[in-house]
Amino acid sequence: MAGSGNGDSAGDVLDVLRAAGALKSGHFLLSSGRHGDRYIEKFDLLRQPRATEAACRGFVDRFASERIDIVVGPTTGGILLAFEVARQLGVAAAYAERRDDGTPGREIRRGTTFVPGARVLVIDDILTTGGSVRETLDTLVALPVAIVAVAVLIDRSGGRAAFDVPLFSLAALSFETWQPVDCPMCARGEPLVKPGTTVDPGGIGASAVLDRDDR
Repeated sequence: MAGSGNGDSAGDVLDVLRAAGALKSGHFLLSSGRHGDRYIEKFDLLRQPRATEAACRGFVDRFASERIDIVVGPTTGGILLAFEVARQLGVAAAYAERRDDGTPGREIRRGTTFVPGARVLVIDDILTTGGSVRETLDTLVALPVAIVAVAVLIDRSGGRAAFDVPLFSLAALSFETWQPVDCPMCARGEPLVKPGTTVDPGGIGASAVLDRDDR
């Protein structure tokens, strides 16, 4: 099940991303090996508390009437968003972290407990394959909670990521990508930026490499 934000929330979050410098244009080498002309660097948003607060208002507006008891986010970006959404809603936050023993999946630890029947909202940043969200949901289904929805800043899955609970996104974006041999920026001789390692001469700026949760 899926749903997206209304036009106002989509415009608002994209304006916040642009103002924070997180929505970038250029010539990027993506983690898949393909090339793209647009890129979202979530940490250019998340390192700015006021910008993150503004971006999270769309979540709060949507779920303020849903009687949320706790907001859960996966590492890394999701925990920052979960904290901020929980702060604005006036409820608790919890964090789904990778297991200490290196086995697949996540766990919620550090003394976190859930009241039976607690209404949980799962928050994450950029939805691509949905792997980190699925691991978070797998952890929660073993607990005595009611999962209200999954909510993400940006849905880039193109509808390919689906869950057994409603999905809400503040905005949905589809970025075209190319194999290097077909890349129009390469054909024009534009400098290639590998996010996280290189600042291009045009001043676009470096972006952090996608972490495991985003690939």
